[in-house]
Amino acid sequence: MHSHSIEQWTHDHAFLGEKHEENERRTWLVVVLTLVMMVGEIVAGSLFGSMALLADGWHMGTHAAALGIAAFAYRFARRHLGNAHFTFGTGKFGDLAAFSSAIILGLIAVEIAYESVLRLINPVPIVYGEAIAVAALGLCVNLASAWLLRGSHDHHHGHHHGHDHGHGHAHHDHDDHDHHHHHDNNLRAAYVHVMADAATSVLAIAALLVAMYSGWVWADPAVGLIGSVVIASWAFGLIKSSGAVLLDVRADEKLERVIRARMEVGDDRVTDLHLWQVGPGHCAVLLSVVSDRPKQPAVYKKRLAGLKGLSHITVEVETCPH
Repeated sequence: MHSHSIEQWTHDHAFLGEKHEENERRTWLVVVLTLVMMVGEIVAGSLFGSMALLADGWHMGTHAAALGIAAFAYRFARRHLGNAHFTFGTGKFGDLAAFSSAIILGLIAVEIAYESVLRLINPVPIVYGEAIAVAALGLCVNLASAWLLRGSHDHHHGHHHGHDHGHGHAHHDHDDHDHHHHHDNNLRAAYVHVMADAATSVLAIAALLVAMYSGWVWADPAVGLIGSVVIASWAFGLIKSSGAVLLDVRADEKLERVIRARMEVGDDRVTDLHLWQVGPGHCAVLLSVVSDRPKQPAVYKKRLAGLKGLSHITVEVETCPH
């Protein structure tokens, strides 16, 4: 077989989301915006002797680091898209970044809870006007960042490739289809960081106003504890969803049932089926079929044709010895 004829049977493993480059640009913009805000608050806090500005500035730094991880993951996945060292492409780099960001978010929640407990035990004097102004400024930046990351629920598209291979009684079938809607965990992680900071700012403003007009100094750290619990729950959800992708947890049970139903026709039976996510909106499936009268690979390919969510399919067919 000539090399030029082999090319029609090969295909790439580009399992990135449809809006990958757009999401990358948006994330980098948010990183820059966060860094500018961070530097501005640290410089202003140093010049005017404001602990509130300094504290919020360094707090913004942790979010900038997490957002930077998300942006770098987009860039790395795109630049190494054709790297053969990654068996199923670089589609999971976003989930790896999301998992890391979720851990950082969890640490931020612990930090907020710790500081809140300290302030409940030993209240500190609060310069209300300045603190409210800082929280309001941070909220504006977070709202602008949330607007940039508004496309956190993306629709993606796939590539179509068809391949048939026959070897004796075993046949292997590879085929690509359009896939269904999946969340981009990397963009979701960036969005959650921004929303966590926005929620913290809103709660801080509310607590400071209550404390300022009622004299309840404990309101600020009490609300801080509530905010830490909310942020921790978001972090846990993000760890769970991104970790599931990294550990190849069953991607879509409904799709799995549909695949099994389509394959088990007549005396054909599915003996092994693995379905996992290889990128945002991209699933791979590996299944084995045993039959008294095995069909040609094209027959099994046709049964799965048109199923959304499948970007890489391998079907192995064996003859039943009895």
